Amino acid sequence: MSSDINMHDSNMDAANGTYSGFIKLLKRGTIVSVIVTVLVVLIIAS
Repeated sequence: MSSDINMHDSNMDAANGTYSGFIKLLKRGTIVSVIVTVLVVLIIAS
């Protein structure tokens, strides 16, 4: 039974790592998208 608990903890650690990486990528992607959008709007406006 304790091996099931250890496997669950290991799976949760892996899942948390994957989720954390996804959130970081999502944040960076959002920032890059906003910067590109602002640049395009400035180019069009000029």
